[in-house]
Formats: sequence, structure tokens, C-alpha cells
Amino acid sequence: MTFADLGLSPTLLEAVESAGYTVPTDIQAQAIPPILMMKDIVGIAQTGTGKTASFVLPMIDIMASGRRRALMPRSLILAPTRELAAQVAENFEKYGKNHDLKLALLIGGVQMGDQIKALNDGVDVLIATPGRLMDLFERGKILLNGCELLVIDEADRMLDMGFIPDIEFICSKLPEQRQTMLFSATMPPPIEKLSKKFMNNPKRIEVSRAASTNKDITAFKIQVPARKKRETLEWLLRNDHVETAIVFSNRKTTVRELNKHLQREGFSSGEIHGDIDQGTRIQELERFKSGAINILVASDVAARGLDVKGVSHVFNYDTPWHPDDYVHRIGRTGRAGAKGRAFTFVTDEDAEAIDNVEKLTGHKIPVFGKGDVRVDLKDSGSSAEQDKPSQAKSAEDKPAGEKPRRARKPRGETDRSRRENPQDAPAEESARVETGEERPAKPRRERAAKAAKPASRPAKSQPRDDAAGEGEWNGPKPDFLGVGFR
Repeated sequence: MTFADLGLSPTLLEAVESAGYTVPTDIQAQAIPPILMMKDIVGIAQTGTGKTASFVLPMIDIMASGRRRALMPRSLILAPTRELAAQVAENFEKYGKNHDLKLALLIGGVQMGDQIKALNDGVDVLIATPGRLMDLFERGKILLNGCELLVIDEADRMLDMGFIPDIEFICSKLPEQRQTMLFSATMPPPIEKLSKKFMNNPKRIEVSRAASTNKDITAFKIQVPARKKRETLEWLLRNDHVETAIVFSNRKTTVRELNKHLQREGFSSGEIHGDIDQGTRIQELERFKSGAINILVASDVAARGLDVKGVSHVFNYDTPWHPDDYVHRIGRTGRAGAKGRAFTFVTDEDAEAIDNVEKLTGHKIPVFGKGDVRVDLKDSGSSAEQDKPSQAKSAEDKPAGEKPRRARKPRGETDRSRRENPQDAPAEESARVETGEERPAKPRRERAAKAAKPASRPAKSQPRDDAAGEGEWNGPKPDFLGVGFR
């Protein structure tokens, strides 16, 4: 099957062909014909299978005829994040270049002035995040009663982000006679309920089991202590043939700290999360797409819908709190038939979270082992033996006539034995014992007081022979101790 078999107009087919596409994906092949027939659609497919194009292409043909009016968009596409909304806009610009269609992008983090001006001029396609759309609606800057077509993209993410009440409000302001499409990679019960409430006998298209992962992605989990995460990530980035990678974390603070750490270690990395203004987020994404950086540290704002070609690896630095997020995160790799690898770091505290992920996907994630490593590993056992300090030889291994070396005692114990066994003392001490000269014993209290006093500067040491120095330093003699000695 080709795009020409789906009923699209020749003008649109020309734009699709110039973009380099000839064969539709499964979701596109099954969704485009009923959308052109103006039916309501519930589309469920794995992330990275072309869901965006499956509604953008037929919408361009549907919107090709008609008249736009000020403040009253003819169609509305709701997306959960700014990045996904911007990506949908890119698709419209790419495929609709031969059509006279005007679109407006309503997202937070940017000035409202240009957005309001575009609405005043009239738009055929309005792409918006729920927060900014509600803001403009409450200000009276937009009317929704002329909307003929509604698309809710990544509907389950809308649920996670708490947008469902806003979506219900928006749907109540739209005309009842409209076409509604709902797309997602997963379909939780609240989203199913939403589809029944606001859709008219929708056609369900499920090209893969909900929450299933892409067969082109090789996924692993790594049991690792929290303090070893950075070290493990660095090793994988250096040794797993990483071309481009996205590193996901649950917290914005972790994203910032991890990006700074990777940059200090010499990696070419950038960051993206909700606390960064929209202009910087777009700039970081462009740097990643252009290859200026090859590692993007991100929160879940980058987990949905982002289509970056050639992402070879995804690292879940933190096991996702919501199991659905796992499917979307690893879906950033293995796109459009390419192969990808995904690693999830699992600490002891993540046991429940990883169990929920495995229950959702329906299979156990294999543990990363030696057989999965892409570089030659040195035998840790042999290297450990080589690096291990050599042990004292046994008596039978020593050459004949060589006396066994006496075990070295701690310093305090040596001094004590010297007092108790005069025969073990140095020659000077032995001479003192032989002549009957004894060192006067000092009371314990006096000795303690003397130890507490700061040591006075000793008199200039006189040269002494080696025999007299024996027993004074119990260990290897550093270079600085040789100053002033023969």
C-alpha cells in the first residue's frame, strides 16, 4: 500500500513524496481513510509509529476548502506539552506547503501578542496546550463555536498532567456537530471514559496492544545503588557505542545537576525541563537535532511525541514513577524502523515502580549482563590478582637459609614489649640494662601532664649511628625524614 491508495489529494501526495515518504505505517493506513470520511477515531499505537501524520495529512485535505474567520479557528489540536505542539505545527508546515492554510500555535512561555494577532487574522488550524488556550478563552480572545474538528493528542499524558478537567470544559464549548479524534500510545480507563462522553460512535483503531513497546528497541534494567548511578551512566555513554542519547530523570533538579556533571566530564550535553523558558527549550532541541550536542538530559516534557531522528540510546536515570511514562520515554529511540537501546537504572527503592512497568508492558525487562556489553571486558579476576599486593611467602616457598621475616607490630605494642622484654630493645637500651642503669619511672599523672603539654623545640640532633636509630621509626622511611640524617 502507498499513500496514493489512501484517498489523499494529488497536491498533498506531492508534498508527502517530497518529504521522502512513500509507504504509510499501520496506524496511518488504518486511520487516514475513516478520518477523510469524517468519522470519530480512537487511535492506539506504539510511540514512534507516525500517529501525528495519521491525523495531520487528512486534516490538510479536509481544511483545504472553507473560509476562515477572526477569533474562530476552524479546527483545534490539543497537545500536552509545548514541544509536542511545536512538532505538530512543523508537520503541518511540511505537508501543507502546497495549501493555503493558516495555523496558529498557542503555547505558554512566550508573549501573547503575536498569538492574539494571528487569531484576529483568522486561522484554519489552531494547535494549543490546554493552559494557554484556557487563558486566552477566559480573556475573551478566542471563540470555539466555529470549530469543526478536534484532535486530542497524547491523551493519557493529558490525564497525568491534570488537564482532563480543562479538556472537558473545552469540549463543552465546542459545537456538538464536530469530528473528534483521540490518539495515544496507552489508553487508561479515565481516557476511555472521556472518549465515550465526548465522541459519537468512534471507530477504534489499535495497531498494537496498548502500552506495548517497540520490537526494534532492546531494553535492559540495571540494578545499581543510587550513589553509583553517575559512574554507571558515564561508563555506558563511553562504551555502548552511543551516537545520540536522551537521559531521563524524574526531577528537574537532577536534570540540572546531571547535565553540569556530564559537561565537566567532557560530554557534549544539554538539558531541557519545565523550568526553562520556551525560547531556551527550543534552542536546546535544535542543538540536539542538528548534532551540536549528542546527549540531552531531560525531564518528562521530552518523553511524549518528540521525533528526533537517529536517537540510538535512551537512559532512564530514574525509574519512572508512572509506568506509562516508561513506554513513552524509551519510544524516543527505535523510531521509523531504526534500532535502539534503552537502559533503566533501578535502585532498591524502585522495586515497586519497575514491577508496575513490567505489569503494564506484559513482560520482564532483562537484566543487563556481560553478554550484552559491546566492548571487550578485561577479566576482572585476573586483573584483581595482578593488582593485589603480594602476600608473604610461606616457609617452604622461601630459599634455603633465608630466615622468616618477623611480623611487624603496631608502634604502641613495640614500645610496650621493649619495656617488658629488654632483650628485644635496641643496642643502646640493652647496654643500659647490662650496666644496671635503669630509667626512672614517672608517676602516671606526671606522664599524662607531660603528654598534654605542647612539645618544645628539640635541641639540634646529633649524628647517630644506624644501630642507635633502630626501632625509632616503625615503617618505610619517607624522603623528608632523611633531611639532617646521615
